[in-house]
Amino acid sequence: MEVMCGRFAVTTDPAKLAEKIKAIDEATGAAPNAGAPNYNVAPTATIATVVTRHAEPDDDPTRRVRLMRWGLIPPWAKAGSDGAPEGKGPLLINARAEKVTSSPAFRSSAKSKRCLIPMDGYYEWRVNSDGAGKKSRKTPFFMYREDGEPLFMAGLWSVWKPKGKPAKDAQPLLSCTIITTDAPGELAEIHDRMPLVVPERDWDRWLDPDAGIDEKLLTRPPDVGAIRMREVSMLVNNVRNNGPELLEPAEPQHEQMKLL
Repeated sequence: MEVMCGRFAVTTDPAKLAEKIKAIDEATGAAPNAGAPNYNVAPTATIATVVTRHAEPDDDPTRRVRLMRWGLIPPWAKAGSDGAPEGKGPLLINARAEKVTSSPAFRSSAKSKRCLIPMDGYYEWRVNSDGAGKKSRKTPFFMYREDGEPLFMAGLWSVWKPKGKPAKDAQPLLSCTIITTDAPGELAEIHDRMPLVVPERDWDRWLDPDAGIDEKLLTRPPDVGAIRMREVSMLVNNVRNNGPELLEPAEPQHEQMKLL
């Protein structure tokens, strides 16, 4: 199967998120519509992430909510004629937990640039069979916490700057990727992969910029006891659809076809 996660929803305002998790808000006002709810987040979107960084080399690191582009751009990526990163190669929206410490695209970030990516939940599509062994239309599902709290997914991030420009003129581009792992139980019936959930007790250990990666957090089975799933409308298939109706339980299949 293809790697996921490829679509998710986030409706928590970054300022409220920062207050909730005792972080510095660096996201509000940093980009247009930064705090607007997004029910259909797609790759290359600007999203809120959580990092822990030093303000000065010798001070204590602090937790921060920071905007990044979803789709990691390695520092060594070349700049195109327009000064932006070249669009060649795969879009690095996901990183397999089994390979983040060895993959050339991710191993540098895994050492000290780890983040959390908060979301209300994520979408995944189940491949259906028409009964004759042939694949038919995929059915979308939404995975979320039963108590309504956000999910915090493990991620990696990177800083990209165009080479050849003076430091004062180079605008750094922050980008990130979501780490995925094997899906257990009923979740595996929808897709064999899922984002790696980081419980609150492990946030500081995961984010610590002064410590190497704790590979136990990558290899242990994910804690999915609080995660529930429901079938949702096929409206989510189109990234132009973006409203709370995407999270509602699905109508019967024939009714959904009329909506598309």
